[in-house]
Amino acid sequence: MPSGDGFTDAQVREMSQALSSASRDTGLHFSVFVGPVDRPIRTYAERLHAALGDSAPAGVLICVSPGDREMEIVTGAESGRRLNDRNCALAAMSMASTFSGGDLVGGVVTGLRMMADIAGRVHVEQ
Repeated sequence: MPSGDGFTDAQVREMSQALSSASRDTGLHFSVFVGPVDRPIRTYAERLHAALGDSAPAGVLICVSPGDREMEIVTGAESGRRLNDRNCALAAMSMASTFSGGDLVGGVVTGLRMMADIAGRVHVEQ
């Protein structure tokens, strides 16, 4: 999807479902930002992650700037124990591959699913 194009309702639903599923299954707080960012992207992504407030330690933020062809993944103290830098780099490479084929939504969904699989399911006592 070219920079500046909006998402369709179906695309928003697809990403929302993937976000909800990843968060529910892992107990982590996944979030996604897609759009123009202040430079450098890492600093911008870290500010967005910090804005998660009390959810930041268990937070995983995917920040994608299509116009700059850049992405960052930021994890918190808790989520970082389950998703190390290597895991995030593998998810980012998979996302970038899908993005290069012109599928921004598919790349985000793929990354969310990969990271949720790596982080593992949360066990709830009943």
